[in-house]
Parts: sequence; C-alpha cells; structure tokens
Amino acid sequence: MTIRTILFDLDGTLVDTNELIIQSFLHTLEKYYPGQYKREDVLPFIGPPLYETFHALDPSRAQEMVDTYRAFNLANHDALIREFESVYETIKTLHQHGFRLGVVTTKIHQTAVMGLKKTRLAPFFDCVIGLDDVKHAKPDPEPIYKALDLLQSTPDEALMVGDNYHDILAGKNAGTKTAGVAWTIKGREYLEQYEPDFMLEKMSDLLTIVGVE
Repeated sequence: MTIRTILFDLDGTLVDTNELIIQSFLHTLEKYYPGQYKREDVLPFIGPPLYETFHALDPSRAQEMVDTYRAFNLANHDALIREFESVYETIKTLHQHGFRLGVVTTKIHQTAVMGLKKTRLAPFFDCVIGLDDVKHAKPDPEPIYKALDLLQSTPDEALMVGDNYHDILAGKNAGTKTAGVAWTIKGREYLEQYEPDFMLEKMSDLLTIVGVE
C-alpha cells in the first residue's frame, strides 16, 4: 500500500471547532426553540450539512436557521477555535515529504479557509473542497473525487481522515483508505462502528502509517 495523497475533514479532525459548533447550534436553537436544547442534544447534529440538519427540524425555516447559525459562527470563529495536539507538526512534516494534501469539508469554502489560516495550516494544503464546491456532500464520494482530480491523484493512493461517520463512508464510497480520529467528540466507539482502516490516537500516528519516520 502506497499512500501519496491524504484528504482531511476539517472540523473536529484538523481544527478543534467543537466549542464553536456547539455554541452556534445552541444560539440558533435557543432562538427558534427556547429552552428545548442542551449541549448533549446538539452532538448528533455535528457533521452533516447545516441545511440538512435544520431542514429535518423545520423545512419552512431551514435556511433562516442556517443564516442565524452562520452569522454567530463567523462572529465568534477566531475566539472559539483551538488546535489539536500534534496536528500542525504532522501536517507540516507530510507537506515537507511531498504528500499531496487536501481538505474535504461540509463547511462552506470561505469559512474552511478561515479556519486553516487561523491555525496556520493553510500553506500546506493544495486544495480545499467545501460544501459550496459540490452538488453532493459527504458521504457521497463527489467531494473526494473532486479533490483527487485537483490533486492529480487516484483513490488507490489516497487516504481520507475524519472524525465522523460521513467522512469514513465517503472514503469507502470513493475507494480510498480511511482513518478515524480517536479524539472525535462523538467517541471512539461510535466511529469504530464504521470500520475505518486505521484509528489515530493522535495525528502524528499518520506518519507511521504512510512511512514517514
């Protein structure tokens, strides 16, 4: 197995946006459903596209809720995001060793780039595929195919790394290898159900997997 291309989810994988996302959901839900949602109630909402999540709650107000969420998220972005252990060093090392690196996220492109810039990761990535860059979001393979095309790569030499079920399933659907991250907010056991090829305890575990010591 030779991996030359590594695709990463953003939120909860490369960047610790958990608190930002939770507060954005709570802010939005408190506005539309006062007193009905607590922190633990919003965990299942993390990952899928926002419109999909809010449409399931109320189709008539879905876009309005997305707009409310995004306004809060943008205003509080830099104050609430954090870095995960060993991510910066690992990504820098992979870049230096010539790996093709891409981000495949259900965030809109502009906000994804903001997060990469804030955590100093932006220079290492050759492509960013956001929700507004594709017709079908993960777990559909379209975002992965688009990233691989831009990186001039193929599924058989690629690895998809993520913290949620739709990351692992997208990788499987596209024919790449997959890696889950044990620091997922939903818990390691939750992610193991989807049988990723690898489970990372910390991001630097990737270096061993791809043969960089």
